[in-house]
Amino acid sequence: MLLYIIFGLLIHFVFFASIFDIYFTSPLVHGMTPQFTPLPPPAKRLVLFVADGLRADKLYELDENGNSRAPFIRDIIMHEGSWGISHTRVPTESRPGHVALIAGFYEDVSAVAKGWKENPVEFDFLLNQTKYSWNWGSPDILAMFAKGARRNNIFTYSYDASSEDFGAQDITKLDTWVFDNVKELFRGARNNQSLFSKLNEDKIVFFLHLLGIDTNGHAHRPSSREYLDNIKIVDIGLKEIESTLKDFYGNDGKTAYIFTSDHGMRDWGSHGAGHPSETNTPFVAWGAGIKYPQKVSAQKFDDTYLEEWKLENWKRHDVNQGILPVDILNTTDLFKAESMFTNAVQILEQFKVKMTQKKEATLSFLFTPFKPLPDSKQINILRQARSYIKQKKYDESVSLCKELINLALKGLSYYHTYDRFFLGFNVVLGFVGWTSYASLLIIKSHCNLTIGVSKEVKKPSYLLLCSFVALGLLVALFLLLQACPWSYYVYCLLPLPIWYAIVREFPVIQDFVTLLLTNPPKHFVGYLLLFILGIEVLVLSFFYRYMLTAGLIAFSGWPFITPLWTQAKSTSLSWIFFCLLLAVFPLMPVVGRKPDIFLVMGAGLLLLLLSVLVLTSVIRRKNGFLNEELVLYLLQMLSVVLSICVVYGTHNSLLKKQGLPLINQIASWIILASSLVIPLLSPPILFDRLFSILLSLMSTYLLLSTGYEALFPLVLSCLMFVWIYMEQETLQQSGVSCKQKLSTIQFACNTDLTQFQDFSLDDIRRAFFLVFFLVTAFFGTGNIASVNSFDLASVYCFLTVFSPYMMGALMMWKILIPFVFVMCAFEAVQLTTQLSSKSLFLMVIIVSDIMALHFFFLIKDYGSWLDIGTSISHYVIVMSMTIFVVFLNGLAQILTTKKLKLWGRSKSHLI
Repeated sequence: MLLYIIFGLLIHFVFFASIFDIYFTSPLVHGMTPQFTPLPPPAKRLVLFVADGLRADKLYELDENGNSRAPFIRDIIMHEGSWGISHTRVPTESRPGHVALIAGFYEDVSAVAKGWKENPVEFDFLLNQTKYSWNWGSPDILAMFAKGARRNNIFTYSYDASSEDFGAQDITKLDTWVFDNVKELFRGARNNQSLFSKLNEDKIVFFLHLLGIDTNGHAHRPSSREYLDNIKIVDIGLKEIESTLKDFYGNDGKTAYIFTSDHGMRDWGSHGAGHPSETNTPFVAWGAGIKYPQKVSAQKFDDTYLEEWKLENWKRHDVNQGILPVDILNTTDLFKAESMFTNAVQILEQFKVKMTQKKEATLSFLFTPFKPLPDSKQINILRQARSYIKQKKYDESVSLCKELINLALKGLSYYHTYDRFFLGFNVVLGFVGWTSYASLLIIKSHCNLTIGVSKEVKKPSYLLLCSFVALGLLVALFLLLQACPWSYYVYCLLPLPIWYAIVREFPVIQDFVTLLLTNPPKHFVGYLLLFILGIEVLVLSFFYRYMLTAGLIAFSGWPFITPLWTQAKSTSLSWIFFCLLLAVFPLMPVVGRKPDIFLVMGAGLLLLLLSVLVLTSVIRRKNGFLNEELVLYLLQMLSVVLSICVVYGTHNSLLKKQGLPLINQIASWIILASSLVIPLLSPPILFDRLFSILLSLMSTYLLLSTGYEALFPLVLSCLMFVWIYMEQETLQQSGVSCKQKLSTIQFACNTDLTQFQDFSLDDIRRAFFLVFFLVTAFFGTGNIASVNSFDLASVYCFLTVFSPYMMGALMMWKILIPFVFVMCAFEAVQLTTQLSSKSLFLMVIIVSDIMALHFFFLIKDYGSWLDIGTSISHYVIVMSMTIFVVFLNGLAQILTTKKLKLWGRSKSHLI
């Protein structure tokens, strides 16, 4: 069994990693010749304001009184500058957003492994090309650019990381600190000749990172008074900074200003995905070289923002990073044409380098160039564009350069994804091979599926082995000649041993097909269609949560198609009730959108009521109660009461902007730390141990809840208890074993393998149930359907100061707690029904891998960023779930079978 687990894990890690080589490789190109515009720029200095987490609609829209909450910016739009929407892309996080703004490319996804704080690959950026730059703001953002500086020309000023406190009384101080320090710099420069000289140089940049809006959005939501008031404070600060610079430079007209944001935010205070509220950010530019406002009578856009914001008569300029927005430049036509020509040459240079790299790494007879942009066309377009400039046909030159840029960008994408089909084919080959091999292992191991099938494996022919070895050598040679990275060898060679193991079992496949043909075709077709339907429901549930509701409603009808309804009516009614009750949750809003602390407290009170009922039942059943067991139950109930008090106290404290009370924080961490230990003190009797796990983990889950989701694991756990009873009844009615009370069954570390029953079609249903319940545990409350489903308010009982790793770990544990409940219940099902753990594990993996193969084919790299991000995250989620099942199974075994002895001797239990 251990060998299968290790081999299965290895394969799934490879499949999981493949997505990064296929879709997430670095877009950077190195080795280009620098290109510069020959004409002098209109501005000597740039002031870049980035309001982290600012949504375009919240800045541009009018308030309930018809007034702008950013009157200075509104005045700029109408009288001094250009405005529009800056379209960001996923992941809508701070680091990739700032890299796109300041470095001009979309961040390499490998940065996520370093918490968006370190530079995984070397890249150049705007601040590095300046004579001097001064930067103020968050240490997380400024540090990554300071570390990449090649010269001592970047000066950074940041506040302490502990200032990024979501529970702080006044979060706007993060922005006022920046504004105050900028003004202090210019005041000090009047008495500092060295600083004064530097500030009067050309090619200087002032970068102001404003984190207050983002922090207020996470803490209070984007529609809150705090978020909107922070916008007003930023607007005032912008006005003061502009006044300071005008005063210092004598209003010389050589300063350009840009105000924008790195990303937006969803209504519930999260970001990371591709919803318009996250990707649409404001863009306002004014000052030297920027075009003045243009009044127009009509504009055509695919949205209704202009009418909503009352800006339909002011020319809107939408921008994307990477392409020069010449429409907003207030310069001569010659300067625009030269700038666009330089921009085109820059991007074309990247295209050439990328093409050369791919051509050198590909066998000549296999290389297929990008046909829309051959060398001759590149030369002709550049020559014609230069000719237009000489003839003073600047508009024609700009248009031609834009055409070249579009072709070059398409070519860059073509070479960037050149190996995608090749890699994808090999990964699919591995997927299909592994799924087939796992199925063969199940078929071989259980005679009731293969009566008459030969189980004796014939010695494989020497020719077959040599053929696969020769094929492997040819593949390796092919990859070596193309100088492919080592990961390509893994993807291409891994399927070979898998398919070799399948081919050598060909007699078993023949016998199994023969067996299927001896049975009525309608039975096989019926089971196959039912299996396919179940898989499709699971796949659709990733897109439409209500499919989980449909599945649970279908599950509730299970007793009616079996003898369970007549022979175990009370258990069947419980099953129906909890299936239908759990089916309500996928129909409710995603967690975090509508927080309600009283629902969390209500869930805690229900858990206490259930605990009292169970405690009474256990005392009555045991005719008395051992002291340590009573103490343990009371301790766990006290932990639940403490969690309720901490949740309520923390909520009130944060509401009053008094921060997280230290005693609440300490209590929360103690409850979390003890939640995995206390269950190990309970007796290893099936029911007692499972209920102890429920009480301990629910105490932690309450602390991590913000609304109705606190009820979810409680209902899920009740259904899991009923599932155990239902499976026990099913096994008894099939005549396999006699019914045994759950109060008498004990979890055992070393299960007797001779007691396991042969695998049957009923076990396929059990494996499907497990996968369905795992998916329900995952998406039942909308958890991490995408990155932005995380709600930082979930961790406020533990910490409020921004810490991505700690907060991420806490939220991941919140997501895993329902998984643990399901896996512990499945341990009990396996024990009570005496199932083969190896075959069940393989069956679960098969179902999960078929789902993963679905999502692999559904991955998109076109369309909206929301569609692209969602398609990728679905594959990552289902692959992660497959890998997590192995580890969660181990955790469930520890929680259910291990017993800690704190009283020095083992206690006996009289049942």
